[in-house]
Amino acid sequence: MDKLKIIDANKCFSPDLEPQWIAQAQQGDQQAFHHLYQSYHRRIYALCWRMMADKDSAEDVCQEVFVQLWQKISNFRGESKFSTWLHSVATNIVLGHIRKNKTWIQRIFSIEDQPVKDTMVEMPECSNLDQKIQTLPERARLVFVLFAIEGYRHEEIANMLGMAVGTSKAQYHRARTLLRESLSE
Repeated sequence: MDKLKIIDANKCFSPDLEPQWIAQAQQGDQQAFHHLYQSYHRRIYALCWRMMADKDSAEDVCQEVFVQLWQKISNFRGESKFSTWLHSVATNIVLGHIRKNKTWIQRIFSIEDQPVKDTMVEMPECSNLDQKIQTLPERARLVFVLFAIEGYRHEEIANMLGMAVGTSKAQYHRARTLLRESLSE
């Protein structure tokens, strides 16, 4: 039996095997793709949840990320780490989902900057900071997650979100200020 087939990705993630899993998944091997899914599902879900601040939407978008990954894994060329590429794919899907699901009134009047209150989800494995991040206004939350957690530069964030670099920096500062205030309560 193939060595990859007997390894449980939940118990043992081997960076040495990841390139094999990727290559096999690119050839249509569902078991290899399952190993990649098991290895990255929690991290991708956390990214979706932090950016969207809504458990149900995060689950849906996380599922969409892995469907897209299955369809587009052949596009991965190995020019960066797989995790970096996957996070970029996930970020783009989350942002697309957010843009697509804005109501017409939000697009016209930019209500997006209202703090999120009713969608906060208590998750046992979440830190107090994660819970506070959920309550940030959308743009501040997106910039904070992309900059402080995902490690994007403000220039990249500005490009992704269609805003000026200065606006990205201002939203990050706003998020930090709101988080400090919220955490000191």
